[in-house]
This record gives sequence, C-alpha cells and structure tokens, in this order.
Amino acid sequence: MSKIFLSKRVVFPIIIIGICPLYGDDSSVTAIRWGLLLMGLLGGLSLFLYGMNKMSEGLKKSAGNRMRNILSALTNNRIIGMLVGAFVTMIIQSSSATTVMLVSFVQAQLITFVQTLGVILGADIGTTITAQLIAFKVTEYALLMIAVGFAMTIFSKKDSSKYIGEAILGFGLLFFGMKLMSDAMTPLQTYLPFIDLLKELENPILGLLVGTIFTALIQSSGAFAGIIIVLAQQGLLTLEAGIPLIFGANIGTCITAGLASIGTSREAKRVALAHVLFKIGGVLLFIFWIPAFADLIRSISPVSDEIGIHKLAAETPRQIANAHTIFNVSLSIIFLPFTLYFANIILKIFPDVEEEKGIQPAIWHLDDKAISTPALAIDLARSEISGMINIFERMLEAILEPFKSNDKMMDKKYPQLTLVEGIKMREEKLDFLDERIVAYLRKIGRQELSDYQIKEVYGLMIIVNDIESVGDIIEKNMIPLIAKKSILKTDFSDEGKEELDIFHIKVCKQVSRFKDAFSKLDPVKAQNILAKEEKYSTLESEYRIRHLKRLQDEREESIETHEIHMEIMDLLKQINVYSGNIAKTIHSIGSEE
Repeated sequence: MSKIFLSKRVVFPIIIIGICPLYGDDSSVTAIRWGLLLMGLLGGLSLFLYGMNKMSEGLKKSAGNRMRNILSALTNNRIIGMLVGAFVTMIIQSSSATTVMLVSFVQAQLITFVQTLGVILGADIGTTITAQLIAFKVTEYALLMIAVGFAMTIFSKKDSSKYIGEAILGFGLLFFGMKLMSDAMTPLQTYLPFIDLLKELENPILGLLVGTIFTALIQSSGAFAGIIIVLAQQGLLTLEAGIPLIFGANIGTCITAGLASIGTSREAKRVALAHVLFKIGGVLLFIFWIPAFADLIRSISPVSDEIGIHKLAAETPRQIANAHTIFNVSLSIIFLPFTLYFANIILKIFPDVEEEKGIQPAIWHLDDKAISTPALAIDLARSEISGMINIFERMLEAILEPFKSNDKMMDKKYPQLTLVEGIKMREEKLDFLDERIVAYLRKIGRQELSDYQIKEVYGLMIIVNDIESVGDIIEKNMIPLIAKKSILKTDFSDEGKEELDIFHIKVCKQVSRFKDAFSKLDPVKAQNILAKEEKYSTLESEYRIRHLKRLQDEREESIETHEIHMEIMDLLKQINVYSGNIAKTIHSIGSEE
C-alpha cells in the first residue's frame, strides 16, 4: 500500500522505478529483478546523500557565523572543546568535515594542535546524532518534510526561515532516500545467498574491514551508518554483524581528514593523526568483547513483541544506533583525561622542526577543501590577508631608511638581501597573494552565502586590492626616489627630516591600527582610524606649508631636496588615505557582524 501511495506522488521516473516491486510475483521470491533492485539502491543512496548534504548546507547557513565564532573561541578546556566538537558536527553532519575544519584552523594558526583533541572526541559524538535520527522510523513522514521544507524555502521572506526550510527539505530527502533503499532491499529478505553473506559479517575482522573500506570510499560514516540501519530494518542484519561494521565506519571516516592533511603544516598533520589514533585505539578496546557489548546494548534498547525476522527488523536498527553512540561517548570519556598524553605521543611522531621560511611567495592559509564551508573559508582568507598586511607593514617601516643615509643597508629579516631588494621581494609577494586571495574569494562567492557573507567576501576583495595598491606606491613610486636622492649628495634640512620621520611614524601607526581592527573586524577601531586619517591629512598640510616657507627663506637643503621631499610626503599621504579606505570597509563589514 505504501508503495502505491508513494508512486502516485513522485515526479521523477527513476524514483518511481526505485519504489516499484522488484520481483514479479509475490509467490516467486527467487525471481529478483536485479537491474531494478540496483537502480532502487543507487537512486535511494544518491537521494540519501543529497539530502544529507542539503540538510548540512541549510544548518550551516542557519548557524551562519555563529559556528565560526564558536570554533574561534575555543579554549584549553577539554570538556568545552568536546561539547563544541559535538555541536558543530551535529550541524554539519560529518565528523570528517569537522576534522578537516580543524586541520585548516591549525594550518591557519587560529588554534593550536592540543586544543583540537577535545574537539575531535566531541566530533565523534556529534556524528552519532545522524544514526539516532535515522533509526527512528519516520520515513512515512518523509514526503511531508519535503513539502514543508520546500514551502519554507520558496515562500519564506526571511533568510533564516529559508535556511531552516532547506535543512528540513534535506532531512525529508534523506529519509525518502532511505525509504527507496529499504523498498529496494525487500526481495532480499528471502534470498538465502545474500542472507548467508551478511551472516559472514558477524566475523569481527571481516565486518571491520568491509566497514572501513566502504566508508573510506563514500567518505561519510553517517551515510554508511544509514545503509547499515536500512539493512537492519529489513531484518537482514544482526547486532553482532552491525557492530563491526559501525567500528569500521569509525575508522574509515579518518581517511578524509588524512587526505586533507596532505601538503599541510606539521601541526595540521598531527590533527589528522590524532583522529586516526583515537578511532583505532577505541576499536581495539571494544572489538575483543563484541558479544558482551552486544548484550549490554540489548539490555538498554527497546524490545519488540514481534517474532522471527520481524523482531530482528524492529529491534536491531535502534540497537545499532545505540551501539554507535555508546561506542563514541565511551571513547570520549576514556580518552579525554589523557589528551595531553596523546599529544606528547603525536609530538614525538611529528616533532617540531625549524622551518626556514623562503623568500619565494607562498600561500599559508588558503585551503580549497574548506570552500564548501563558507564561514571557515572566509576565516582562512582573512588569515591570509592578515599575513598580507604584515608584509606591507614591513615594507612601509623600511622604506624611509635609505633616504636618511647613503650607506648600503641590508634587510633585517633576510640579511642576504639589501633593504631595497627586500622591499621589492615583498611587493612580489603582495602581487602573488592579491591574485590568489581574490581568486579564492571568488570561489567562495560561488557558494550559497548569506547576505552578510556576500558583503564580507566583496569587502575582503576591496581590502586586498587596496593593500596591493599601497604596495605599488612603495615599490613603483618611492623606491625610484631613493636613486634620485643619492645623486643629490645633499641631505634634507633638519626640520624636513624630522617632519618626514614624524609623518612616516604616524602613517605606520595607521597600518598597525587597521591590522588590529581587521583581525576582529572591529568597527570602533575602524572609526578611530578614520578620525586619525583626517587629523594626519591636516598635519601633512601644515608640514607642506612649513617646507614652502623654508623654500621662501631660500634654505639650500630645502631647495635641493624640494621635489623628493614633496613626493615622499604626498605618497605617505596617499597611504594614509588608503588606510582610511580600508578602515571604511572594515567598519562596513564589522558593523553588521
């Protein structure tokens, strides 16, 4: 009856096929139509995975930057870290994705490796929420959830309501996909070769291997847990067979984090390794007493009055979900007090090494794998931009030194380079970063973003372009003046030198201020920069008048250095104006955060 009810309401032909009877006659249980069965399984699995992704996207957008703030506010308190990990994983529906985020955060130096250990354990708890939801038999309401979610997505005027609707729609699609898989598997209830094959999975090693490989292939322990529960709902899987599969799913989900750590810093690799060690260690603790563990799970799970395969179908799904939850909660309770011990072991495997940062341009924070989580990707872009500001700040601090002395000066950080070579090298870095960061922000812009995130992405693009422009001012306009000054063989007047020094220091302070304001997108600090910009513009005008008065008094040094003096002051004034422009953008973004 349910098959007829569903087929009347489904539009897509492949879904209709998937829910049609898969064998020709009820009396002929062996005449399985394998093509339709496979089509129903693949179609249902595709819809299940798409629904999970849709639900995750809706929840992430609904949480917005709160998820970013929660992760960035992590402390060394392991319990808080565990709760944060569970909450974030519950939202994004993937412990692998949470671990990938942690890898990226460590790579971006937003948090330390030790801080991630509690979060990893919490993430393992968060991922069991999906299995618990799946184990509840709410598939009959799947179409209602799809209808409600679709209506909220289309007709709601508020973004927050649309995002919640998107999550409900994904939730409905997830359960509808389960319904298709469940219906597709119905003929297998009496197909003895398949039943015998599943009984073999009661061998812990074989079940563990199958669970690990399959989860690694689809890169989602939640999806594989769903498949296990669907098999259990058909009475095809015992608890003793389901537990090793769940254990394997927990190990297989580490593959994604391992792949994410390739090519990253040593600290990021430590995060991935910690995830693997926690999972393997937990499985080794449990796998040798699966029968006793299964008895424990049965004692705390609901009991059905059904008999035979129907009893198995009624009880086992909830039992497997409970086993998944208890395994991961126990793992956290056992390992949480020993996170520092684990950290020391991992630090011995991946010890700190002295890294000589190269002169060549490089990306330190951007990670394409994070783009599907816009809040995280934007954070990484901000970290890269902060590095860009640091590079420009060093350029600005150094640029006035050659005008004070004709002696050959060397770069403070790279003594193998002259001071001018160091400035030019950093300008190349700014050009390199400008191109890469803007391209990265464009990729983020192609994701589904909230209105605030759209504004933030375009605001960051403006800031990047402004920083690159002030870098050009130093490299293309100020450096050529150094050669002009050395040809003159004449120094600035004492008053002129003092004025240049004072104004240069004030402009450097502006850069330091907008660096500080940018790190937190602080609108109050940005407003302070704008006030200083106006004040410094007035000061530059005063210094200009003083210099012209010295010319009128026919001061020889002022006459000789007039052109260079005025150009330096004008270029510093331009940098001050750019600082104000950046502050305006920070104020615009920060005031709506």
